[in-house]
Amino acid sequence: MPRTSELSRAFSTALGKLESAVKKLDVAVANTRHMYVLGAAELAYAAALRCAAAAEQATLLARALPAYTGSPFASMDVETITAANVPVEIGFTAEGWFSVRLPLLLPKKERGSAEYVRSILLPALRTFFADRPPVRFDDCVLIYRHVYAEDRPERQRRDHDNIEINMVSDCIALYAMTDDAPGLCSHYYCSAAATVERTEVYVVPQREFTAWLEAEKAMPDEGLKLYDSLPDSGKKRCKNSSKTHMKNLAAFVPAEMQPPRGFLAPNEARIPTERAVTLSGNAASPGEAQC
Repeated sequence: MPRTSELSRAFSTALGKLESAVKKLDVAVANTRHMYVLGAAELAYAAALRCAAAAEQATLLARALPAYTGSPFASMDVETITAANVPVEIGFTAEGWFSVRLPLLLPKKERGSAEYVRSILLPALRTFFADRPPVRFDDCVLIYRHVYAEDRPERQRRDHDNIEINMVSDCIALYAMTDDAPGLCSHYYCSAAATVERTEVYVVPQREFTAWLEAEKAMPDEGLKLYDSLPDSGKKRCKNSSKTHMKNLAAFVPAEMQPPRGFLAPNEARIPTERAVTLSGNAASPGEAQC
C-alpha cells in the first residue's frame, strides 16, 4: 500500500468530491429535520427526496475511493462491505421461479443512480452463481413487484413507468434468461404493501404467469420463501447454460466486475394484464398491456 505522500492526485480529487457530497448530505438532512419540526409534510417529503439523492451520490463516491489508493484488493473488499450492508436475497421459489429481492425501492429514472443498483446486484448474482450454472428461462415474464411500507401515503408511491428497471433487467438477464427477443420475454409491474419496503423480481414462464398472479394475492408479508437450488419441477422448465458472450458483456460491465457470463439486453413484448404499464411511459388500457 503506498504511503500518504505517494497517493495520486486522483485520490485527493476523489476525496475532495466525497467531502463535498457529505457536506451536501448534511445540509439536506438538516433541511429535512427543519421541515419535519415545522410540520410541513409536503416540504419534508421533498427535502427527504433531496436527502436520498445526496446520500446515493455520496455512497457512490465513497465506494470508489478505496480504489484510488492503488490497492489491488479494493474492488473485492468494497464488494464484501456492500454485500454485508445491503443484503440481496437470491434464489428459487417452491414453484421453480427464479427471484431476486432487493432491500430497497428502485430509484426514479431522472434522479436515481442505475450504477448504484448495478454495484449492488451484479456482485450478488456473481456470488450466487459462483458454484452453480446459470439458469436459462425462455418464453418468460420478468415481473417487478414494488413493495411499499404500509404507512407510506398512496400519493408517495411512484408510477411504474418512472422507475429505473433497465439495469436490473440487464443484470438478471445475464444469468437467468435464454434470449431477449420480444417473443421470448414480457414485462409485468405491480405494487404491494408490507412492513418492510423492497423490490422483488421474478422470472416466470409465460404459461405459469396466471399461477404467479394467484400466488401474489396471498404472498406473506416477507415475500415468498427462496431456496438456494432449483426444485426438480423447475429443472424441467428451464435450461442450464454457461455460454459466454464476452464481446457484448464488455460493453455493459466494467472490467473489474465482469463475470464469465453472457450479456442479454432488455426487450419489449406484450402480455394481457390490467396492472402493467408501458415501458414508454403511457398507461396501458385494461386488458392490453404493452411491455
